[in-house]
Order: sequence, then structure tokens, then C-alpha cells
Amino acid sequence: MKKFIAIGLLLLFVSCRQGNAVEKPGKLIEREKMADILYDLSLLQAIRSQSPNTLRDENVDPQQYIYKKYAIDSITLAQNHKYYASKLEEYAKIQEEVKARVQARIKENEPKKDIKK
Repeated sequence: MKKFIAIGLLLLFVSCRQGNAVEKPGKLIEREKMADILYDLSLLQAIRSQSPNTLRDENVDPQQYIYKKYAIDSITLAQNHKYYASKLEEYAKIQEEVKARVQARIKENEPKKDIKK
């Protein structure tokens, strides 16, 4: 009985390790470009949530906009997103960069307060 449990645990361990490995995509998007894509997606999502009609009125499909701007297709984007997301430390750094850029953009667009003395 102990042998069956040991073999079962070994098989479970080996299969889990193999299943977690995400292969490098054939068309790897460079890290900086991936950060740019995620930044643009963040902006488009913000526009969609704050002014839902804006994108529709301008005939902008966010996904098609990204595909055209970065000369990629949906499969390439999905594979690369999965690849970078599987590398937690790297993905966290990319997300922090995107967050910093979004916050800088927000600050840039805040109304300026004139201080009069």
C-alpha cells in the first residue's frame, strides 16, 4: 500500500512540474513592448469604464487597435501574456511599470492649482 501511495505522489509531483512549465512563444514579444501593450490596454479599459460611448463613437475596437498598433495577432498576445504571467517576478515588475506610467498619466492630466500669495 505504501508503494502505491509513494508512486502516486511521485507521479503527481512529476505531472504538476511538467504542467506548470510555459514554453517560450515562437513570436516572443520583447519585455518593453509587452509593458507598452499592457499600458495601452489599461488606458483603453479605463476609457471604456469611464466613458463607454467614447470608443464606440470613435469606432475604436480596443483589441483591434492593439493588434494593429503592435503588429500582432490575438494568439501571439495570448501566448506572450501567458508566458510573462508564468514568470511571477518578471510579470510583477512589468505590472509595477505599467502602474507607475498610469499614475504619471493621471497626475499629468490633473488640473493645475494656482497658488497665489
